[in-house]
Amino acid sequence: MTDDVTNLVLEHLRHIRGKVDATALDIDDLKTRMTAVEIQVSAMNRRMDRLDERTARIERRLELADA
Repeated sequence: MTDDVTNLVLEHLRHIRGKVDATALDIDDLKTRMTAVEIQVSAMNRRMDRLDERTARIERRLELADA
């Protein structure tokens, strides 16, 4: 009887460990993907900043900007 209980516990622990390992892999994948998204957002922000600067410069040259 004790062996049956021990085997059952070990089986459950193996299953839990497998799920934890799979979850860890999923988290690693999500971290990698989030880093890529952060890089893309940062690049978009830099582009928007440059566009703002260019627009401001054009407005100044055309004297459209508020003083």
